[in-house]
Amino acid sequence: MTTTQDSTHLELPRTVGIKHPRRGMLHRLRPTFASVIHRRWDLEMRGLENFPTEGPVVVASNHIGFLDGPLMAIVGPRPVHALTKRELFVGPLGTFLHGSGQIPISRDVPDPRALRTALRVLRDGGVAGVFPESTRGSGDMAKAAGGAAYLALVTGAPVVPMSVLGTRLPGSRSSFPPRGTRFALSYGPALTVDAQPWPRRTADIQALTERIRLAIIATADEASQATGMTLPGPLPEADKDEQ
Repeated sequence: MTTTQDSTHLELPRTVGIKHPRRGMLHRLRPTFASVIHRRWDLEMRGLENFPTEGPVVVASNHIGFLDGPLMAIVGPRPVHALTKRELFVGPLGTFLHGSGQIPISRDVPDPRALRTALRVLRDGGVAGVFPESTRGSGDMAKAAGGAAYLALVTGAPVVPMSVLGTRLPGSRSSFPPRGTRFALSYGPALTVDAQPWPRRTADIQALTERIRLAIIATADEASQATGMTLPGPLPEADKDEQ
């Protein structure tokens, strides 16, 4: 007997044959990683009530520092399989990223397999994470790519806007902030999205991308006003080759 969840994998773009990313380490690591983060840095979580407790969710965040991905994936209300640049999947870090269920994606060329893997997560009722800015920077969401919108339009998953403050200090390099640095991880109200059948129009993806971009900006602005923290500004020139 085919379940409703299984049948969605037959819809275009098909995700039959696409494996769900690994989940064991991601789930097991959450308490330990959260404990390490809270001991080393001053982490404030905001808007947790905006995060759906079950069902598929797309999380879309600004991106200012190296720790944004781990915070999104492991510290939030639910484990997240985040689309992560393929260049990081080498050596010990690559082993960790694969083991914790993160999804490698090429930033320079279309990567259908990465998107289909994220769709697999969503169709299985999980959470997929996207950084629409595509790379670390000022985090001001001056522009956004359409991946989060596409995933939401295919699946009908709500989009939760997320903002990060503090993981890179103003004018600093993009490495780990000093011990005791204050972080603010904030979630805004979820954007409801109606699933659209294939083919999906470019105009619809662009329109939803703009909604998501503005929602992330609003979430960051609210967090900044509440905490007194600010975005860090552009990456120093020396770091731009490592984005």
